[in-house]
Amino acid sequence: MALDDRKSHFTFVGTRPNRPDGLDKVTGRARFGADVTAPGMLFGAILRSPHAHARIVRIDTSKAEAHRDVKAVVTRADFADVPFKPGLEGEFWNVLENVMAGEKALYDGHAVAAVAASSALAARDALKLIEVEYEVLPHVTDVDKAMAPDAPVIREGAADYSVPEGMHPNVVRYHESGHGDVEAGFAEADLVIEDHFVTEATHQGYIEPHACLASLGADGKGELWCCTQGHWIVQKTCAALLGIETAQLRVTASEIGGGFGGKTTVFIEPVALALSRKANRPVKIVMSRSEVLRATGPTASASMDVKIGMKKDGTITAAQGVFRLQGGAFPGAPGDMTAMCAFAPYNLTNVRQVGYDVMSNRPKQAAYRAPGAPMGAFAVESVIDELCKKLGLDPVDVRLKNAAHEGTKASYGPTYDRIGLVETLEAAKAHPHYSAPLKQGQGRGIACGFWFNHGGETSVSLALSEDGSAQLMVGTPDIGGSRASMALMAAEVLGIPYENIRVTIADTATLGYNDVSHGSRVTYASGLATIKAAQHAVEKLCERAAAKWGIPVDAVKWENGCAVPSGPNAGDFDPLPLAEITADMGRTGGPISGHFESTPEGAGVSFGTHIVDAEVDPETGKTSITRYTVIQDAGKAIHPAYVEGQFQGGAAQGIGWALNEEYIYGENGRLQNPVFLDYRIPVASDLPMIDTVIVEVPNPGHPFGVRGVGETGIVPPLAAIANAVSNAAGVRMRQLPMSPPRILAALKGDG
Repeated sequence: MALDDRKSHFTFVGTRPNRPDGLDKVTGRARFGADVTAPGMLFGAILRSPHAHARIVRIDTSKAEAHRDVKAVVTRADFADVPFKPGLEGEFWNVLENVMAGEKALYDGHAVAAVAASSALAARDALKLIEVEYEVLPHVTDVDKAMAPDAPVIREGAADYSVPEGMHPNVVRYHESGHGDVEAGFAEADLVIEDHFVTEATHQGYIEPHACLASLGADGKGELWCCTQGHWIVQKTCAALLGIETAQLRVTASEIGGGFGGKTTVFIEPVALALSRKANRPVKIVMSRSEVLRATGPTASASMDVKIGMKKDGTITAAQGVFRLQGGAFPGAPGDMTAMCAFAPYNLTNVRQVGYDVMSNRPKQAAYRAPGAPMGAFAVESVIDELCKKLGLDPVDVRLKNAAHEGTKASYGPTYDRIGLVETLEAAKAHPHYSAPLKQGQGRGIACGFWFNHGGETSVSLALSEDGSAQLMVGTPDIGGSRASMALMAAEVLGIPYENIRVTIADTATLGYNDVSHGSRVTYASGLATIKAAQHAVEKLCERAAAKWGIPVDAVKWENGCAVPSGPNAGDFDPLPLAEITADMGRTGGPISGHFESTPEGAGVSFGTHIVDAEVDPETGKTSITRYTVIQDAGKAIHPAYVEGQFQGGAAQGIGWALNEEYIYGENGRLQNPVFLDYRIPVASDLPMIDTVIVEVPNPGHPFGVRGVGETGIVPPLAAIANAVSNAAGVRMRQLPMSPPRILAALKGDG
């Protein structure tokens, strides 16, 4: 896409206005998923398997159906056959199998039946009346054990074409990339370190559980309100699973109480629709916290082997990694993403990375801010830190020496355009944090991280009102401040105040298709579409001004919210403000609006560098994070306060992942910590003040230079914290989370 309107000087972009949704959210007026109601509404509840792996021999729902308050009961038989061969291929089939089990329950918490009743209590009571006969099967929840020859097979025939012959059927995807000769590179090194690293699965930890309200009639027309990061994908998926026409299902996204990638798919929405169709009444389902943790997408867990060679001067001569990730009982673990991101920050002559997607008896994984990338960074940056320590080299200097830059051939293939990794490292070295003295028992860690960023299908409409204000309709749910960013970019183009623009998240019947709010794409892609839609409206404004003045349209230009003559030869006319043009638009040609749709491909990759100080108590193994600094390239910070919030949020979630959070499965394959009391996310007292530095190296693929920032912030923390803790404890930590028992075991030499 040609971007001929790049700007480097801004009026509104880069300022920090109040957030447009702030008042609604602090006063409780905002409507989240669980806030939506409808006349005659029923309450849905889902029966879930208590077994990690079991054949469903029989389901008897007759007693539940006879309950006086129950209006509908559904099982797998109530869903349409999807247009793929069941058991072999097709993501629709995977989603269907996840939202309602077929022949087998594949993990603890897998849905097997659902009821709709006149009250939430009656619905839960009715679940107890459903009789399910299970044949319990062998299970596996560990990624390495799932690849072993004697591992129970989750599903035959699930592997795609990429998997080499001879692999266990649980290995369903394989990735290999790189360039150069790694063996020759290792031979050149003065020091080679090879190590093994493990991370456990973690949950996105959003405070709002999944909730939806569904209404589907016998005529195939339906309405769905839900908390989601992408209501078009919900529409498409639910329509396929229910066997109805996509356009007949209208989906509206509510406000969202956190998602972080975990609300990019469906879990309960098709079930609510099936219940509604059977009961012929609206059905509302709200998950409990236990259901969220047992049955909605956590991250993958990982087992990784990384080998890096380095010369005495800090030059990396070769790097190699094998990354094994399990994504639950379905294909989808981001082993390829882990492999491609792991070495991406470095300019390497010899590099090879392999990624495995492995199935196990766990819930279907979902994205969590840069899916797969934090695990790879943890392993790679830990080895780099160890090499620096053994060779007596400064860890920032080594990273600067090997840093990727414009023209670098990325480890996964393409050549980088303008990027800002070097600038983040230079900012880290110059930051007071990096040179601050440490106390006894403290250690400092540094790490770099990378994320691809994404464009995606995008559609935006902008309509001008007679009073000169503007209404902007976007299709990407606001999960990180995008309404404010869109308004700022529209204001920049139109030349009217930020406060005069209202941004609305359109439903699926109001706007063209929009991809999910994920991949750090929204400010980039929806922002680019907003700019183009606003420019489209400006073209029409200039046409109206030209007609009023009686001059050619190319003799008019737009400046500071006004149409003005493009030069002295165009005539002597006073600037014509936008509000004066729109006041007369009904008499000069009708409504003025702008529209734009595209699939932009210039998202531009993103890099960040984090500095962390940690203190370890050698007697208890308790770790405290005492100081944290995030440095990241934003391209151009549209709303700096939101950008800083994204940086800080990634760091906070990384602290939880590194120190406390993990899925713990018992020998029976059941999740042992399915509530926040036992699955411990960080609270305010666990966190230091998180400093931020916004680096701005403009992305050449966006007219305002924007790069997505939402995901890169969670990539370096695991590694940076692990390096800090390892330096504080005096022993290398190779498994996450670094809980007190694991630290004590490592100190005793048992880890």
